[in-house]
Amino acid sequence: MNNGVVLESAGTLHGQLQRGLGRAARRAADRRGAGEYVYDCVRRDPRWDRQCESRRLYYARLMVDLEMPAGPVAAHLWSPSDQIDGDEWRVDLALGVLADLVRLSRREAAVPLRRYAEEGAHWFDAVEELIDLADPSLTIGLDELVAARCDDSELALLVPARHNPVIETWAARQPRIAEALARQREAGRAARRAAAAAPGREVRSEAELLDLARRRGEGAIGAIFELGRRRTLALLDLAEELLPRGGHDAGPSRFGGAVSRALREYGPETLPRARAWAVERGGCAGMGLSILARYGTRQDVPLLMDELRTALERREWQAAANPVEGLGRLRAGEAVPLLKSAWTESTYAYLRPRILTALTRTAPHTAESYTTEGLWDCEDGVRQEAARSAPLTRETRIRLQRLHHDTAEEPGVRSAAASRLMT
Repeated sequence: MNNGVVLESAGTLHGQLQRGLGRAARRAADRRGAGEYVYDCVRRDPRWDRQCESRRLYYARLMVDLEMPAGPVAAHLWSPSDQIDGDEWRVDLALGVLADLVRLSRREAAVPLRRYAEEGAHWFDAVEELIDLADPSLTIGLDELVAARCDDSELALLVPARHNPVIETWAARQPRIAEALARQREAGRAARRAAAAAPGREVRSEAELLDLARRRGEGAIGAIFELGRRRTLALLDLAEELLPRGGHDAGPSRFGGAVSRALREYGPETLPRARAWAVERGGCAGMGLSILARYGTRQDVPLLMDELRTALERREWQAAANPVEGLGRLRAGEAVPLLKSAWTESTYAYLRPRILTALTRTAPHTAESYTTEGLWDCEDGVRQEAARSAPLTRETRIRLQRLHHDTAEEPGVRSAAASRLMT
């Protein structure tokens, strides 16, 4: 996966900010020109995987700490390319940063966010951000625009699953929004009633379920999950049939994905087949490595080391996830140099929570500097792990207090920080 943005060296402040590393956030206040690097990151979204990785709160906090105005972020929204650029992600990070600035009490950031919701090309995304802020005072009068522009399916997308004061306020003024809210609530009630009244599973033999799955028609997915629930080893044979081979057989991907999910219910009994899959490097190799990561033994360390080394050399960051997890679980000390390299060099921030967990298990003393840095990381999974295990110093206590009291922070991080402060 690649978004086309060239990242600077991981040894530079700019490159570290692009990667969302905590060390950059700690250094930024003492480095002249750091603010311009932050603006550049927001304008040229550096995330390797924009669906998984987080940067918005990271950059918003930096803007607060460096006392940076929101104007340049707003200017990016109104670039001349806004109406003609087909990139659906062009303003995603900027809108998120503005919304998080509001959460961090920089309420002036709501002005460009509101204006973009009214006039911007990606106005729907801005409306979603304003709804998520759950502050009706920021959305007065916007209900008329939303009701006029959105069809029923779009209104359904805007209604959150939980109570939201913005939607409730709009529903009191706009009948179509009230109807969308009523439909969402009724759908929730209907789902609960259906779950309560659902009959027991139809009892089918293993052979019948396998036949149904192999036909890849109606009921195949349910049959695959039922086989997984029973943990029948025949599902391993089915995986070899349904998972893609050589990257050219796209047909069975939906069913192969179901097999992969079903196999997550299995345990060490799958290890012999998983080892064979990993060595063969066929369509089941990824599944094999996933099983080894969860259940492998010391005999699997050399294979996991080879896989991690290869992934880092090729800069295939997603491929590094399973080896990192497995080596950490097995407390393989020989992996520490590779883990440290992956932490710094990876452009895939979503990998870092696994790396930090692996470091804390394999080399607790070495991990201390990484857990301290992790309190400033862009990924909430890193911050949560760091909050649990970072050494308690004056600096880290202050940071933990900020994480605990920050309402813009993820609940899991706030809870971990609060628990740690009690020790």
